[in-house]
Amino acid sequence: MEKQEQLRLENQICFPIYSVSRLITKAYKPYLDKLGLTYTQYLVLLVLWEEDNLSVNKIGSKLLLNTNTLSPLIKRMEKNDLLTRSRSIDDERTVLVNLTEKGEALKNQASSIPQNLLKTLTNDDVELSDIILLKKTLDSWINILSRNSESSSFDENNE
Repeated sequence: MEKQEQLRLENQICFPIYSVSRLITKAYKPYLDKLGLTYTQYLVLLVLWEEDNLSVNKIGSKLLLNTNTLSPLIKRMEKNDLLTRSRSIDDERTVLVNLTEKGEALKNQASSIPQNLLKTLTNDDVELSDIILLKKTLDSWINILSRNSESSSFDENNE
């Protein structure tokens, strides 16, 4: 590929991934609005629904988010009575996050969201097997890129 061709938007791998990410987040919005959640709050809840009582750092690690992005988000979620924060008994520098009853109850209300999104993403051209393969590829890229940039920060506000 010529150097000029390399710089064409249509030849970039990053742009379709970026665009799909934004469009998928937008597709989640009507479902999350019903629950009073933002997409990032939903991701935090997904992590805590799998394993409660996690440190802010552990949640950030799972979501590839920095503490300075996650802490204000968690504070807002605490104000909305979705979770609580407390200092670890073992190490008071560590902040632990736990679901409240309200946060746990949202799990049942959110349970249909993944299936609804799959319906949105599939049609005659895109089958479930395509989505599974794409997710597997994206998971591999996340692992590769995370290893290659451990010293850099992962923050959705970096541009």
